[in-house]
Amino acid sequence: MLEATPVHEARPRAAFDIECVSLVHLYHLPDSDVVALRGVDLDIAAGELVALLGPSGTGKSTLLRIIAGLLKPSAGKVLVGGRDVARMSAAELRRYRAVDVGIILQDPLANLLPYATVLENLEFAAEGARALESAPALSERDLIALLGLEAYADRPVATLSGGEQQLSALAAGAAAGGRLLLVDEPTSQLDPHERDRVSAALHDLHAGSGATVVMVTHDPELAASVPRTVTIRDGRVGEEGRHGTQYAVVGRDGTIQLPPDVLELVPPDTLLRIVRHADRIELEIPDAGGPSDGQGEVR
Repeated sequence: MLEATPVHEARPRAAFDIECVSLVHLYHLPDSDVVALRGVDLDIAAGELVALLGPSGTGKSTLLRIIAGLLKPSAGKVLVGGRDVARMSAAELRRYRAVDVGIILQDPLANLLPYATVLENLEFAAEGARALESAPALSERDLIALLGLEAYADRPVATLSGGEQQLSALAAGAAAGGRLLLVDEPTSQLDPHERDRVSAALHDLHAGSGATVVMVTHDPELAASVPRTVTIRDGRVGEEGRHGTQYAVVGRDGTIQLPPDVLELVPPDTLLRIVRHADRIELEIPDAGGPSDGQGEVR
């Protein structure tokens, strides 16, 4: 039987902003080093919902794990709420992951106690925050109602479907009242119906909790529902989408990754001339005798 959680006098807890500055990460292998991130510059405002996109192996999950404090970058820094995560002590990292950030891994059962009920999992997740006198923005009962889990609250999560487990994992990730939720591939193993349920739940959770939400996804339909997308290509920020419109991004060092369809016109090692006008910039290919049919025009 689902019981109401005792009411706490919640203290306002502002969402975190994120600033990645020249972030580099190498994986050291026996024969060679693999560069996962190559100078990522990325700002995420407090309270944003952002999706990280890109093929496998481009560094998306590495970036998520660095923000979560699970990996230390090889160079650069990541500031979460103004604090450099890489410089946190072991005790600071434990508190950070207990009450400030919710991490939802790709396998939902990796986030949950399979033998415990949905409600028990949420109570366990919230226990650390309450021990540190940090009241969650939403109670366990609030989260269960918000994500439509009332019918499953008293069932062990091992008996639930994949979509129901993922919803439970999202609820557990938010139960501690974290100001930042990091979600890795939440719909990768779900059928279309369950994917739509999880997608709607993510938006509801974002709106209800007020937290900053950053997720990694390969799912184009899920990404299309998110106000801002950031494509990671070859370990760098390649392009950004804002409400469905795609933009190339100029890095802090002046570099820019051209979208794949533009690279078909101007492959690597192509010489480009930048022509400045009062209201626009044109990328001119000298061998073509002028601007490339408007393809190089930037306003």
